[in-house]
Amino acid sequence: MSLKNLVVVGRRCKSFNSTEWLKRHNNDIYVEKAKKENYRCRSAFKLLEINDKYNLVKPGDVVLDVGASPGSWSQVLASKTNSNGKIDKSPKGTVIAIDISPIFPIEGVTILSNLDFTNESSQEKIKGITNGEKFDFIFSDMAPKSTGVKSLDQENIIKLLYSVLFFSVNNLKGGGGILLKIWDGQHERLVNDIKKFFNLLHFIKPKASYKSSSESYLLGREFKSIKT
Repeated sequence: MSLKNLVVVGRRCKSFNSTEWLKRHNNDIYVEKAKKENYRCRSAFKLLEINDKYNLVKPGDVVLDVGASPGSWSQVLASKTNSNGKIDKSPKGTVIAIDISPIFPIEGVTILSNLDFTNESSQEKIKGITNGEKFDFIFSDMAPKSTGVKSLDQENIIKLLYSVLFFSVNNLKGGGGILLKIWDGQHERLVNDIKKFFNLLHFIKPKASYKSSSESYLLGREFKSIKT
């Protein structure tokens, strides 16, 4: 199966009707914090936790948020890079958010809604926005739509991760980084390939992730820029 046959969705804020899910959702401290702090989804606190620990981005940085809908990570990134201009006397960064689903406007964020990141035309649009400037950091919370077949889902996940890795290798600044959402499965080849391009690699399970969730995050830092 080729990348163009995948259906890609942003999966930062799920909506279910099951009694069990609603009970967990209603008792979730991160859901309440998201409401109070005006984040679109609880997943904002996953990125906040990771960024606080590893200092991923700073004012003036150019970043890409892949699989961005509904936009909670982009909200965090707009604040941390100062793309929203709310930090006085600090440089303004650039945040680009892309998702195959709609994303409502976010102050300081350039939004590419209803676009499949894996398509070359979408990636050309991204590069056009920065006028050729490369990225300091690329974030991905992409996931393929579940088929219900575990082996096929795993294959599709790996393909999406590689699409981000390939783009990153060609569009990151030297010393830049990537943060990829992954799930339990066979990632040995992917990890080995990422090690070829990044000096530092971290596996992260944020406190804001549900304990029952198989998701975690793969952080690559200190990108080894490619000479052309």
